Amino acid sequence: MKSKEKTIKLKEKTMKSKDKALFIANIALEKKGEDIVMLNMTKISSICDYFVILSAPSNTRMNAISEAIGKELSKIGEKVRHREGIRDDKWVLVDATDVIVHIFHTETRKFYDLERLWNNVPQKNFGSGV
Repeated sequence: MKSKEKTIKLKEKTMKSKDKALFIANIALEKKGEDIVMLNMTKISSICDYFVILSAPSNTRMNAISEAIGKELSKIGEKVRHREGIRDDKWVLVDATDVIVHIFHTETRKFYDLERLWNNVPQKNFGSGV
């Protein structure tokens, strides 16, 4: 069975959406993101291939993680299409085309509980960078 996973062209290399999601999860770990989880959405979503969900205890850290993701993706020839919630202190969304990143304030994440909502998809836990 052929995967519907997209491949992103990066200068001379190609990066599959799974690799991009792993790259983003590692950036979040380096920037002290907490409870990082990657969800494989390829079989149920036409919007993206992966979600990366994580928490941060403050708006400052949420924004630092979001900015680091954008900066590191641009270094490899990728761009963030859209960011939302930067001024909000509860939830920042980063749209990296085939990977959607949800950066939640710790309490807000418990309320929305996206992992439970999407519990029927494969998930990979990365733990915390703290």
